[in-house]
Amino acid sequence: MGIASLILATAVWLPLMHLVFEARFSEYYSDGGIAPKAKQLAAHQIGLWTGPPAEQHERDHNRASCAEWDLMSRTFLVLALTNMSLREPGQQEQYLEAADGIIDQTLQLEKDKGIYYFLMDYGRYGSFVNKPARSLFLDGEIALMLGARQMVKVRPDYAPLLAQRVDVIMDYMSRGGVLSAESYPDECWTFCNSVALAVMTISDVLDGRDHSEFAKKWLDTAKAKLIDPRTGLLYSSYTLNGRPKDGPEGSTIWMASHCLQLVDEKFAKDQYERAKRELAREILGFGFAREWPPSWKGPRDIDAGQVVPIVQASPSSSGLAFVAAAGFGDARFLKALTASLELGGFPAEQDGVLTFYACNTLGEAVLLYSMTAGPMWKKVKDSQTTQEQRAEK
Repeated sequence: MGIASLILATAVWLPLMHLVFEARFSEYYSDGGIAPKAKQLAAHQIGLWTGPPAEQHERDHNRASCAEWDLMSRTFLVLALTNMSLREPGQQEQYLEAADGIIDQTLQLEKDKGIYYFLMDYGRYGSFVNKPARSLFLDGEIALMLGARQMVKVRPDYAPLLAQRVDVIMDYMSRGGVLSAESYPDECWTFCNSVALAVMTISDVLDGRDHSEFAKKWLDTAKAKLIDPRTGLLYSSYTLNGRPKDGPEGSTIWMASHCLQLVDEKFAKDQYERAKRELAREILGFGFAREWPPSWKGPRDIDAGQVVPIVQASPSSSGLAFVAAAGFGDARFLKALTASLELGGFPAEQDGVLTFYACNTLGEAVLLYSMTAGPMWKKVKDSQTTQEQRAEK
């Protein structure tokens, strides 16, 4: 009788357990302002830059795992801070001061240490095809930080830095056989090229130039040469001439679809929906994302994180799925992902600061961006519409 009762209770409780965690969804995400837990997570992230050495050591540990994660942590935090500036104008100066500190330090590190400082070690093993050697990963992430900052409030000394970086990006992408630039020697990443296209769109809004024709050519080329025929998803990486190297990956396509919203909303939505079909999973109300579609068998890399066996849940793919779900207003998937975060992210709150023991610094920065995303992309789109209306007149 006892065993039967336990089995029955378990059968009833398990399908309902996610509701306990979903109930706290509004503490993470808000249509207006900044949700309470997002503020607490922001306090932790900002503390990594302004707090005592012990907190900054946590940030350094992130870099020790992967140099790329260092740069990406900066980018996602700056994106979050700029969105927070738009959500809470009264705190704008505080948020922008933190963003500027990150941007300025990043620019100085690039100047002092060169392009390889933020690249993984294998970037040094080969030779970049286009000369002088540049990485679109580095150029795109820095330009995105500059562009997002400028969309909130123009800082005159940043304007030429952004324009020059966009000119370099345009030059290097134009040299590639499929209108893409290298992030590593003869290795182009859809993640980085999508970021670059978003940057061009933001830059055009700011300075009145027009890169839309190039963006259209890139999309036409990608649809013709960079799509996996089995899934309809963009390949993750390829050579300068367009030979696929890595198939569709969650750690790429979620962010790529989010960035492409600024370039071609219809195509971006199609990629998001395809990614959901291939990668998104839900078990008893708890959501997660695979790194690879079932049809793709590829080598594991550091981007995927420690993939959970059997269900193939990827921390990296699941984390960036938050960004895409928030960007496309997919509340159901976002709630399922948040339920998993509450259950398996091991959140800890102390003195108004939130951290997740199961996440590294980059993971938390990605989550914070997803919790605050929306205002920046909307401002860019609204500005695009205004410029188009003026041009028609």
